[in-house]
Amino acid sequence: MQDHEQEIMEYDVCIVGAGPAGLSAAIKLRQLAIKNNSELSVCVLEKGSEVGAHILSGAIFEPRALDELLPQWQQQGAPLHTKVTRDEVFLFSNERSSSEIPTLFVPKTLHNDGNYIVSLGNVCRWLAEQAEALEVDVITGFAAASILYDEHDRVAGVVTGDMGRDSRGEVKSSFEPGMAIHAKYTLFSEGCRGHLGRQVIKKYALDTSADPQHYGLGIKELWSIDPDKHRPGLVVHGAGWPLKENSASGGFFLYHGDDNQVAVGLITDLNYSNPHLSPYDEFQRFKHHPEIARVLEGGERISYGARAIAKGGIYSLPKMTFPGGLLIGCDAGTLNVAKIKGSHTAMKSGMIAAETVAEALFSGDQGGAELTAYPTNFKASWLYEELYSTRNFGGALHKLGTYLGGAYNFFDQNLCGGNLPFTFRDKTPDHNQLKQASASKKISYPKTDGVLSFDKMSSVFLSNTNHEEDQPCHLQLADSQQAISHNLALYASPEQRYCPAGVYEIIVDELSADSTPSLQINAQNCVHCKSCDIKDPTQNITWVSPEGGGGPNYPNM
Repeated sequence: MQDHEQEIMEYDVCIVGAGPAGLSAAIKLRQLAIKNNSELSVCVLEKGSEVGAHILSGAIFEPRALDELLPQWQQQGAPLHTKVTRDEVFLFSNERSSSEIPTLFVPKTLHNDGNYIVSLGNVCRWLAEQAEALEVDVITGFAAASILYDEHDRVAGVVTGDMGRDSRGEVKSSFEPGMAIHAKYTLFSEGCRGHLGRQVIKKYALDTSADPQHYGLGIKELWSIDPDKHRPGLVVHGAGWPLKENSASGGFFLYHGDDNQVAVGLITDLNYSNPHLSPYDEFQRFKHHPEIARVLEGGERISYGARAIAKGGIYSLPKMTFPGGLLIGCDAGTLNVAKIKGSHTAMKSGMIAAETVAEALFSGDQGGAELTAYPTNFKASWLYEELYSTRNFGGALHKLGTYLGGAYNFFDQNLCGGNLPFTFRDKTPDHNQLKQASASKKISYPKTDGVLSFDKMSSVFLSNTNHEEDQPCHLQLADSQQAISHNLALYASPEQRYCPAGVYEIIVDELSADSTPSLQINAQNCVHCKSCDIKDPTQNITWVSPEGGGGPNYPNM
């Protein structure tokens, strides 16, 4: 058999993930290097086929961090075209009725004056162009699969995944070993529930003093609608039906962006208790509410995707420093749930990280240290101030419910500046919230109509998801029997419903003697939302990176 020599690359800083945090860190590092006449070398690894391919967000973009990073962004062609012109917030009481909340009573964090409706994928593509112009190596189609440690147990870089292994792990004729990327410092910015970030948190016990992270599953579609119905700059948020009907929480959005397009989505908090609940089907029936249907009817659905968001806030932030690197952005959990925004906070966390790393390297640091200046710099920033002032927002909704929690947040944010003398913390992990199926109400979802609501497979098709089928499964079970003996027996196999892409399927072989059910994993359908890694009741499923370039290919999400 032919020997395959592993390529080794050396950088001062390796950044894992080409999202807002990682790209902002890369740009800031090179800006500082140029200012200091330094040869600081930086690479950004992106597992998607291109930058933006795996980026999915609403998205309302607050330009505060961008103003600091690239003050001339408007002259540099940043894809921020549609400024918010109006905010509307609704409560849906049932499938037919709704009430608009007067602006006076909406928490000020949901006011979007000065913000923009964007495709975050396109923003990241543009940020990557700015990074490359500053001589950052942006390497796409290569997934960081494992972490390199030095002899002192410090992070020393990453190894990208092998290409060309079959489903049994054996090499194929196309085999190429992963690259070893050595770096003085490694920044993990993989987004929510990053699989290497999780390993770092566990290895160095970074979450010892933090509350469990909490998550929501965001499902989004992009529609092209009748120009007569299009209101560029209109932002609609809301809560209530349909989730409230099944004792779940979350919220919806409808954003009128560019070119007669609207982004419509539903975020389901993953602390729900009924194992029969399906976030995907909740979203499909949500679109039939008259307030939403009147906008979408006569339009065309052009894209679909799903992604988890980390919404625990400041109480759930782990320690972000460890020997040899930092956790930044949604890998740490810097999203501001009160604003339903994480891009500007991710960018700022990356910029603070870049300043901290650069200061160390410019002073002669040879890497591998724990950058203890980062927490100090973080706490001195507007990012910390913003997260601290909204520290109780999510907890109040969890503990008090949508209506009482919403009232508390209005008084706290609008009248008291986030300083009410109460603390709301949720210390129960989302995966521990499910009740047994026998104690839960069964939910009968309506059939999709192919006009406003659609089946999962047609949705996955619109996400342009593709994986090489003959490769090791990237959805790994710690115990293959547990899916039947535990999840099926006690919870009616909730993985069939919390997955929004039809990845998990219970199969019964009618030809076998005992018709034993088994779990079939359709990994090629996976849109990398991470909900299975989060919600599985025994944490039996671990998401790891597939071959680089696999997964969704979002063009404008």
